[in-house]
Amino acid sequence: MTPPRKLALAAGLALAFSVVHAAPAAKPATTMQATAANPLITVSPLPFHYPQFDQIRDEHFPPAFQAGMDAHLKEIAVIANNPQPATFENTIVAMEKSGVLLHRVATTFSNLQTANTNDKLDEIDRDMSPKLAAHSDTIHMNAKLFKRVETLYGKRDKLGLDAESKYLLERYYQDFVLAGAKLSAKDKEKLKALNGQIATLQTTFTQNVLKELNASALVVDTREELAGLPEAAINAAATAAKERGLDGKFVIALTNTTGQPPLGELTNPQVRARLMAASLARGSHGGEFDNRAVVQKLVKARAEQAQLLGFENFAAYSLADQTAKHPSNVNKLLGELAKPAVNNAKKEAADLEKVAGGPVTAADWEFYADKVRAQRFAFDEKQLKPYFEMNNVLANGVFFAANKLYGITLAERKDLPVYNPDVRTFDVTDADGKPLALLIVDMYARGNKQGGAWMNEYVSQSSLLGEKPVVGFHLNVPKPPAGEPTLLTFDEVKTAFHEFGHVLHGMFSNVKYPRFSGTNVPRDFVEYPSQVNEMWAVWPEVLANYAKHYQTGAPMPKELLDKITAARKFNQGYATTEYLSASLLDQKWHQIKPSEVPDDVLAFEAKALKDAGVDFPLVPPRYRTTYFSHSFSGGYSAGYYAYLWAEKLDADSVVWFKENGGLLRKNGDWFRKTLLSRGGTADAMELFRNFRGRDAVIEPLLERRGLNAQ
Repeated sequence: MTPPRKLALAAGLALAFSVVHAAPAAKPATTMQATAANPLITVSPLPFHYPQFDQIRDEHFPPAFQAGMDAHLKEIAVIANNPQPATFENTIVAMEKSGVLLHRVATTFSNLQTANTNDKLDEIDRDMSPKLAAHSDTIHMNAKLFKRVETLYGKRDKLGLDAESKYLLERYYQDFVLAGAKLSAKDKEKLKALNGQIATLQTTFTQNVLKELNASALVVDTREELAGLPEAAINAAATAAKERGLDGKFVIALTNTTGQPPLGELTNPQVRARLMAASLARGSHGGEFDNRAVVQKLVKARAEQAQLLGFENFAAYSLADQTAKHPSNVNKLLGELAKPAVNNAKKEAADLEKVAGGPVTAADWEFYADKVRAQRFAFDEKQLKPYFEMNNVLANGVFFAANKLYGITLAERKDLPVYNPDVRTFDVTDADGKPLALLIVDMYARGNKQGGAWMNEYVSQSSLLGEKPVVGFHLNVPKPPAGEPTLLTFDEVKTAFHEFGHVLHGMFSNVKYPRFSGTNVPRDFVEYPSQVNEMWAVWPEVLANYAKHYQTGAPMPKELLDKITAARKFNQGYATTEYLSASLLDQKWHQIKPSEVPDDVLAFEAKALKDAGVDFPLVPPRYRTTYFSHSFSGGYSAGYYAYLWAEKLDADSVVWFKENGGLLRKNGDWFRKTLLSRGGTADAMELFRNFRGRDAVIEPLLERRGLNAQ
């Protein structure tokens, strides 16, 4: 799954910018110094305006942010105070052209803060979050500016606009309304204060999660306690301990989810229990990184924000411009799946206990699930990893499938600067031989990198601004010791295909206005194209092309390939339940009123899970409240359901691809033409219908997750 990507500013008013992760403040440069020697303020001379990572310094950001905000406000003032009557060109298009400097600075900062943070960037982040929120408010609550937008909106059917332009006008109007443009002067001030508070709290939550993630790593005394882990992983744990000054010990770093990858391999049940306990306790056991009070304040502020804007709760406000439209629709979907998912999980648990010879705990699930998998399908994850060497998966799997389906080719280049030595860059060439995009590939986990996997854009495509995409592609694969191969789990392979689906969405963008570029679509639609791309990970032609032994080059035996396919529904009760639990928590927190914020965060969480029927101790939520960054860092607030919502579209689309011959250029070209290239230029479900020829049906999703037999 994709964690919340940073919501970088589009070159206009998409100012829902969320910056992240802690320490000494950079000293501001003078305006003259900033302008003369700041690589962020001037347009990069590199291809596609690729960032000058070798010249950008932490201290460049504060003055560049200030210059960007100053320039943007001047541009907005010219638009708002234009004595000429409002026209689409002098108001909407003018706003689309405004804020380019701020967009460049904020996007670069957000992406670096996510992928390669440090103390200075963290301090800048804390300082800038409320300032950027205030900047957005200043624009959205400009009465003169909104009057021009409102006037145009009122006569939108008489302006002779093309479909994309008319939709842009409609989206701008809704952006302003949802940002409080219609509020009284008194209520606007209240909203500004809430927005600043929310921005600060979101930043605090995110920084606490990252710091706790590093601080709560599991320390193990002996090599014997790590029995079951590959030798390379044990050596990496020894290296991690040495880096922390714990010579002779071993450190297992935590990942952002509740479940931890080593749980499937560690043979020592006590170590498994300690690892799970450390994961579950994050952000809720006292100390400087405890997020419980942050959650309470944040939930209350969001609820107050929503009520001020005329919504029953924050979920209703958040969903107003999503395809789900209202919390009742989300509740219905999640509620319908909860019971069959838990029933499946309980059946799976019974199978685990048979193999274990007695009761199992949440910490034991992956360990015994791997044994059941081996028993039922005669293979386990350890058999797969030698066939999934990372570079081979990329070149002969992910890139190969994209070439077959869309005709694009990727070639690595070594001449562009990078922000970390492990980062690679690629030229992307379209089927017609023309340059399409630049791709930044960042695969390895680091202590200063956000957990999870994601795609982002440094430069977004727009014909209005003459921009082509510069896209980032991020995973968090543990880096092996020097000289060792990077062998992926099958989940990591699927994640690579998933994230590259987002990459394709960004690279294939062919829109006029930056507001609609690439993945600037409703949050509950953005995961759909990426989830479709996962299908190629197990497509026979693709799988056979990359699943080769890293030492011998021998292809994965056909019988093992067949077993992978046969096992695809295995453990789906667990996977669905842990996801639903987190999604239901997200909704519960954001469907309360300000007066209903609980005194005890963990008690509220426990009751919410029980009331929803998903309080199955062997399957804890994929994220607990206190480290649920999707929900409390802003990116997927009241929106974590989006993965499942999008999967309904994805599962139905996979049926379409199979019915039409699968991995064929004509299929890829149709998907690209009707959907991937269109960005947010029309209603998302209209785009889906253009591709599919009808609305999605739920049966393929139920069949995929093994829920159709309930």
